Amino acid sequence: MLKRLLDERPDLKASWGGDYIITPDIVVARRPVSDDELNRAGLGLDADSAIASRSPTRAQNRSVVPLILHASISMKWTMRSDRSQNTRTEALNLIRNRKGRAPHIAVVTFEPLPSRIASIAMGTGDVDCTYHVALPELIVGAKRTGRTDHLEMLMMLVDGDRLRDISDLVLDLAS
Repeated sequence: MLKRLLDERPDLKASWGGDYIITPDIVVARRPVSDDELNRAGLGLDADSAIASRSPTRAQNRSVVPLILHASISMKWTMRSDRSQNTRTEALNLIRNRKGRAPHIAVVTFEPLPSRIASIAMGTGDVDCTYHVALPELIVGAKRTGRTDHLEMLMMLVDGDRLRDISDLVLDLAS
């Protein structure tokens, strides 16, 4: 569907950068909020209100109510350098082509090597956080191997809020 749209719209194709499109594995979208729901929070909005009349979060502001992209999640079983680069490119495309606030951009991996995890978890902010499918087990494994460099790398990523366990993802997406 995206390819067909880009073929029909050269202006969009130019923004997205040609034929090679990297897409997220999971997207999380949310619906704009009705005035009734906003008013339960005490905002006092009505159909004629000029308050927040342009915000996409308010359903009343659009005749067709589109979903709002809340999160983009890239799933990578392992993190070879090309997979890390694809994930960064995907994130940067979202950031560059967005209208409004950037969605939560996350990576989920099962990569066992801390240096490869660091290739995506450490960076310039294009990815919000990397989530590991078995982070507690990975830390225990690093301790058991005696590889202090692996353990130090993991703990630097964890303590620096760059690497979290998969169980944290649900709560992080709730905000």
